Amino acid sequence: MLEHGGRLLRAAREYGIAPEAWLDLSTGISPFAWPVPPIPAEAWHRLPEDDDGLIDVARAYYGTVSLLPVAGSQAAIQMLPMLRSRSRVGVLSPGYAEHAHAWEQAGHRVERCSAIELFARAASFDVIVLMHPNNPGGECFEQEQLLGLHAALAGRGGWLMVDEAFIDATPERSLCALPARPGLIVLRSIGKFFGLAGARAGFVSTTTDLLVALGERLGPWTLTGTTRHVLKLALADRDWHAQARERLHASSVRLAELLTRHGLPPSASSAFFQWCCDERAPSLQRALARQGVWVRRFETPASLRFGLPGDDAAFARLDTTLGLMAEAKECAP
Repeated sequence: MLEHGGRLLRAAREYGIAPEAWLDLSTGISPFAWPVPPIPAEAWHRLPEDDDGLIDVARAYYGTVSLLPVAGSQAAIQMLPMLRSRSRVGVLSPGYAEHAHAWEQAGHRVERCSAIELFARAASFDVIVLMHPNNPGGECFEQEQLLGLHAALAGRGGWLMVDEAFIDATPERSLCALPARPGLIVLRSIGKFFGLAGARAGFVSTTTDLLVALGERLGPWTLTGTTRHVLKLALADRDWHAQARERLHASSVRLAELLTRHGLPPSASSAFFQWCCDERAPSLQRALARQGVWVRRFETPASLRFGLPGDDAAFARLDTTLGLMAEAKECAP
């Protein structure tokens, strides 16, 4: 199993600090979660039904009819490599490590590359996997760039897979609303923007034939009845969407300014996190953890990812903690 953000209970045991006492900034999940209302009993009692209206609401939200609901984009990440014969796969790196892992587990030959290298060496690959925007590197791509890359791959039967888990704060950059194209696969996640990671829900957008093949592999009832009920409401709540995007962008800027004041200028960012490349990352993570602040550390390159504090008190706590670390020389360059 690969390491991911979270693991707060493990950190609580390691550092002897109760879970509720932590400021958990270790994930890229929005701290401004959509407010889940009471769930009707029938959502628990009945098997999920795929004609309950969810797909219509999702099509309106994503701007496309070519959608398949899945148990988090992770389900599609693990299954899609099984729908191709052995291929040469280029995966954006650093980035969400499950992509490369899933293709390798399915027997494909995988290279982890920078975005520049992937675009320059497109002819070397049958499949290219991009995160847009990337996590943690923050890279974003112009639509023309992506369509050009897709055309180069699809012309010889290749795939371009674009993971848009963090794009909901900038929906105008999404490829979802474009007409479905053979060899173009777009993954969307509910967990990040809606703050509903525990629902384990996402969508795949691509051509009908591939959606059918993927659906057959995944089987029935990919989403629980309770999740389907919540998603129908959350995806339709346009006023909340607008407010959430405004809050995310404002908090991301505020976090970048706070980190810069404390000698940790971000190397990259998105609306959901700030990423700081720093050779002191291991010691900084430990120093923060001793104060009950949990952040995500990456080994290559040595770096820390800071998720968004959820309110003024959380920002103040991070500010104070980094200030104390600087006084103790633990943040000194």
